[in-house]
Amino acid sequence: MSTHVSTRPGPARGHPQPAPDKRPPKFRSWPTTLDVKGTPYAYVAPFFLLFAVFGVYPLLYTAWVSLHDWDLLSAERPFIGLDNYNSVLSDPDFWNSVVNTLGIFLLSTIPQLLLALWIANLLNRGLRTRTVFRMGILVPNITSTAAVAIVFGQLFSTEFGLINWLLGLVGLGPIDWHTNQFAAWTAISTMVDWRWTGYNALIFLAAMQAIPKDLYESAAIDGARPVRQFWSITVPLLRPTILFCVVVSTIGGLQLFTEPLLFNSGTDSIRGGTLRQSQTITMYMFENAFAPNFNFGYGSAIAWLLFLLIIAVALVNAALIRRFSGGRKGSD
Repeated sequence: MSTHVSTRPGPARGHPQPAPDKRPPKFRSWPTTLDVKGTPYAYVAPFFLLFAVFGVYPLLYTAWVSLHDWDLLSAERPFIGLDNYNSVLSDPDFWNSVVNTLGIFLLSTIPQLLLALWIANLLNRGLRTRTVFRMGILVPNITSTAAVAIVFGQLFSTEFGLINWLLGLVGLGPIDWHTNQFAAWTAISTMVDWRWTGYNALIFLAAMQAIPKDLYESAAIDGARPVRQFWSITVPLLRPTILFCVVVSTIGGLQLFTEPLLFNSGTDSIRGGTLRQSQTITMYMFENAFAPNFNFGYGSAIAWLLFLLIIAVALVNAALIRRFSGGRKGSD
């Protein structure tokens, strides 16, 4: 009969064992839990604080002002409810600004995104000095809007503009770019496209860089030409990026202000011309909220209607994103 002797070292003599931790597990782990769960909120808290001060509060304050007859030149500001909204919706000048805004938006956004997609596809190839070209297409975006408007205003001048001179070389008569509504839309859209096409092209280029090259190599082995690869591989994989650019361009297009304001010089610049042929919603809002009408309540109502219009467009784009995402998952 053999005996087993334990070889594990026991507690040394003269050194008492530490007392067991009788604290509950939750109490012992709360500093770790607070660090893991609370630290991310602490990092993002400054953004939400600034957003509440400079975003939420002005939005709510504007909603409150829109319910009053708020004349900036008068101390009396009575509560009138939804009368400002009823007046705006029954004003033909407001609907004219809506038509102008949507018209300029369609003429600028669709060619802008298509051209940006084509430029990004060219820059995604093995070109020499690609970095120089990528930096060059961003130069219009960092150019001052006022300088851009002045230059394009001279290009589209009725009497001495370069565009009308080029039209005269091919036998076409001069176009009055400032008084004709569709011509004014075209000139302003050209200005917007020149400034923002490079910005969208860089976003598309960044998304194209993330597409695996193996897909193009497999398609080339199967006999697909570059055009077929572009429409069958590049465009489907860029759907989320395309929808993002559409949303951003929509928000910017609906808030267009500086380009049409500077394009129409003189006393009628805020009206978009003598016949309001290029007045946007933001220009109409500024005209009523500040000089010459100083009706801040009326202008606040216009701002809230513009805000609701932007939300509606954003919801439509969100629905498109869910539809495309669901269709892609189903196909996978």
